[in-house]
This record gives sequence, C-alpha cells and structure tokens, in this order.
Amino acid sequence: MLNDEDRAKVKAAVRAAERRTTGELYCVIAEESSDYRETPFIWAGLAALAAPAILLLAGVEVSVPDAFVPWTAAQAGAAAEQAVRGALTMALVLQAGLFVAVAAIGSITPFRRFMTPRSVKQDRARRRAEELFLAKNLHQTRERTGVLVFVSLAEHAAEILADEGISAVVEQAEWDAAVAALVAEARAGRPADGLAKAVEMVGDILARRFPADATDNPNELPDSVVELPAL
Repeated sequence: MLNDEDRAKVKAAVRAAERRTTGELYCVIAEESSDYRETPFIWAGLAALAAPAILLLAGVEVSVPDAFVPWTAAQAGAAAEQAVRGALTMALVLQAGLFVAVAAIGSITPFRRFMTPRSVKQDRARRRAEELFLAKNLHQTRERTGVLVFVSLAEHAAEILADEGISAVVEQAEWDAAVAALVAEARAGRPADGLAKAVEMVGDILARRFPADATDNPNELPDSVVELPAL
C-alpha cells in the first residue's frame, strides 16, 4: 500500500506533530475493514424472494380446467394440481437460479464491495478502528492522550479516535476537517499524503490544548505507520 518514501513522509509528520503536543499519534492504513462475505447471500436471498413477482410480471399464469369441457371432479382436480405443481416448480427453479447467480456475482470482490451499502462499510471501518485502538493499547498512555488516525482504502473511510484525556475537551466535529482531507487524498490514490496532512491538522488541534512540555514529553507510541493487508 505504501512505499518507503510514503512511510518516511508519514513518520516525519507524526514526529513533527508530537514535538508540539503531549498527545500521542498512531497511524494505521488498512486495505479493507471487512470481507463482507455475508453481502452476496443477503442479495441472493432477496433476489430469490422476488422470483414469484418476476413470473407474474412475465405473464406466467396458472391455468384451470375449462368449465365448458365435461370434466369429472377427479379430472378437474388432477388438472388443477398439475397446473399448480408446474407453476411452483417454475418458481422454485427461478428462485434457485437467481440465488446461485447473484451469489456467484457477489463472490467477486469488487462486486461484493459495490453491493454492500455505504452505511455498512462506514460502520465496519469505525468498528475496525475501535478494535485497533484497544488492541494497540492507545488507551494506556500515561496521560490518556493517545490518538488513532485510521484510513481504510476499500471503503474510502477514515476515523480519528482519541482517548478520554483528549476526547473530554475536543469534540468529534473538530476532527472532521482532518478526516475529510484524509479521505479526499485516499480517494485520489495518495493515502500517504492524506495521512501526513491529517496528522498535521490533528497536531494543530492538540497543540492548542495540549502543548508540549519541553522537560517531559516521552514518545510512548511508535511513529511508523502500520499497514494492514486485506482480511
């Protein structure tokens, strides 16, 4: 996802930001936040449920015995049963075909991502960011000033999460500009530039409220960007 120049750029941005604040920044770039394996099966199920409606729109009808033909009760019942069985068989075959076809299309990664609603992808990206925040112990810095800058490329989504020492005085709305800058650069194929720009903007926010102490400002988290491959 990144080359050596990109990694050096992000690392330099983190170091420059942390020289101005007691906040601790941690950058993560993920290829994707979920594999969305359930998506094609949901769409396949919906397509299968639509099979009867498709047959009706196509003009398929269940015919009944002609009332003017001298049918016996047994003959009329058998003919009606055969007509119903034929219609049900046609519906079941169409349902199975639709389910298999949609599931097969959804098994292709680009289609699966396209079929997944934007809201779901945003939610998965945020959940991944929250999991990483805890897994990387960003909540265990000395002054509870850890900040995660996270971008997920497949979802074109970014999150900035701050520990309680910072979140108590900085509203999420203040991170929005940094998130927007990060997403814009990632969409343009420049994720490293987006991370560096977001880190600089986050550094500005933190420097105003949590200025660095020249005599006591330990570096508690790695400055290098973490790259996570696809799941």
